[in-house]
This record gives sequence, C-alpha cells and structure tokens, in this order.
Amino acid sequence: MADNSAFQLKNMYSPEFLEEVAAAFAAACPTFHRAAFLESVFDAQWPARELKQRVRHISHCLAQHLPEGYAPALEFVRTVANKLIAERGEQMSFLWMILPDFVEAHGVHSPALSLPALEQLTRLASAEFAIRPFLLHYPEQTYPQMQAWATHPSAMVRRLASEGFRPRLPWGAGVPALKKDPSPILPVLELLKQDPAETVRRSVANNLNDISKDHPELVLDIARRWQGLGPDTNWIIKHACRGLLKKGHPDALSLHGFDHQQNHCRVDTLRCDNRVRIGERLYFSFSVQNESEAPQNIRLEYAIDYQTLSGKISRKVFKISELQIAARQVISYDKNQRFQDFTTRKHFPGPHRLEILLNGQRAAEADFEVFS
Repeated sequence: MADNSAFQLKNMYSPEFLEEVAAAFAAACPTFHRAAFLESVFDAQWPARELKQRVRHISHCLAQHLPEGYAPALEFVRTVANKLIAERGEQMSFLWMILPDFVEAHGVHSPALSLPALEQLTRLASAEFAIRPFLLHYPEQTYPQMQAWATHPSAMVRRLASEGFRPRLPWGAGVPALKKDPSPILPVLELLKQDPAETVRRSVANNLNDISKDHPELVLDIARRWQGLGPDTNWIIKHACRGLLKKGHPDALSLHGFDHQQNHCRVDTLRCDNRVRIGERLYFSFSVQNESEAPQNIRLEYAIDYQTLSGKISRKVFKISELQIAARQVISYDKNQRFQDFTTRKHFPGPHRLEILLNGQRAAEADFEVFS
C-alpha cells in the first residue's frame, strides 16, 4: 500500500481553507480581490506542487494581490494575524505558516520590519523556518533578538527563540556558523531550561540534541550542570542526550545510570527470520538474563544495518526499553520491524543485519535477507 501522508498533508491547503484566507484578507484590505487571488493560487501547476512549494506559492499570490511594496503589504499580513490570534488564541497552526513564509519570501531585505513581524506571527503559526535567513544574513541583529525573545511573555515567542536557533532544524535552512560554534545559542537555552511551557522545554532538548552531533562534550557538560535541578530539567537533558545514547557514548550512558562495560547481563536465544519481503515485517525474539546477585540498570535497543541504493549501509537504532532487571531475572522479548516503504524511508533488497544492543554494546546479532 502506498504511503499517502505527504499527499494528504499538502492537500490541507484545500479550496475551503484558501477561501478562508481570501475572506480574511478581503476583510482587512479593501483592494484585495478574493476571486483573483483564488484564481492565481489554483493555477495549472497547483496539482503538481508539493507541500513547501504550495506554501511559497500562496505567499507569492498574497504579495501579488496586496498593495505594492513590502511594508504596506506586511501591515495587512499583521492585521490578519492579529485578528486570528484575538479570535482563536495563540497556537501553532500549520496552515497559517503561509504568513511567516510571506516574511521569509519577501522581507529578508528588511530585518527592521520583519523581525517584529515574526515575533507577532509566531504566536499564530511558528516562524521557526522563516527566521533562518535572518540568522544567516543578519547574525549581529538576529542573535540578540533571539535572546530577547527568550524572556517574552508568550510561550510561542519563547519557543521561537530556541526552535528557530537550532543548528540542524529539520526541513529548515542550515546555519553553518551555528554548527561550527553554538556558543550564541547557549544563553538562550540557559534562560529557557526551566520554562513553564512544555513546548519550550521540548525545543530546548531538541536544540541540545542538534548541538550534540557536532559538540558532544559540550552537551554533556551542560547536562551535568543541569542534572538534579528538577524533573522537567532532568527530562530535557535525557531527551537532549538521546542521540548520544543511541550511539552508545560511554559518558552519556554513565550520566543516565547505565554501565557501558555491562558484564552482569547477557542476551540469549536471539531468533530472527531469515528473510523478509519488502512491505512485510521482520519478526525476532530474544531474552535478557541478569547473571548477578544484584539488580542492574539496562538500556535495550536494536539496530538494523539497511542496504541503500548506492550499496552502502545505513544504520538505524531503535529503543526497546530502559529498566532495572532484578537479580537472576530473565526477561523475554518478541519484537518486529516493519519493512514498508515510506516517503522518508525506502527499502532495498540484499543482505541486512540485526543487532541487539545492551547499554550501547552489541550483545547479539543475526543476518537476514530482504527481497522484493
């Protein structure tokens, strides 16, 4: 069965929603022509456009039908956003990300106008993508703004201070300077590490996880300083270290109570299907035994070495559980892994390998064949 998630997502920009957009701008701007706007949106290329292309196309169509010039057009964008926020409250609307995208598409040359606009628009629809060009082109102006936003009364604006500042924001433009030197981000994360909003704390964790890919020791130092400040901060550092834990980083494992040199537990009786067809599931089972007279903290994962189109190996690690296993206890597991093709992952025939990881170390392995 084909994966239709991307198709469904792009079709959230439906005629009904675009009618709503047209009505909102017509109410705000006397010269805005609803019918002409909708006709320009639903042009001959509309069906073929993917999600991000549709977002950018809509923002271009808005620019065509608003007053000429970025500054006057932006005022109507902000008026529409203000009305929606007043009616609906603050939210992270995916659909209305067309408004921050308008700023990204048309306002990069005007940071003095655009940054205050993004502060407002992010309260309706996250401006995490729209802020990226300003980080790239105006760091001297934008970095201090991110720190100022970290103390904003709105949780949505505080979230932007962290989420927009991520060095490796998924689907967002990269910021090479922040990958190389994340020090400008750290004061923002310090301000937000005990934020009352869960969405802000999650963003802090994701930001630190990004940083850990290039600067693991820096993130571990931060985690040690923050550990014990409270349950929310403990959650942040655990989530921030998830990439390091998946890599079996000894210090990350130790920080979270797992012995990298685990000699007291072993994995037994790994059984795995010899073959799996693309579109079906690989089934495997194993047991874990604590051979000592004391309970042990263990982190269980499994890794699969996937074939790629180029013939190289792509390794993916999947968490099973973290637990304390009692003295002499044996626990059995029955697991399966789906080999369904998705937009974000495609499977290729050939030899594959399954590994069971115990506290980051390979404890058992099995080879299997994938076929179409």
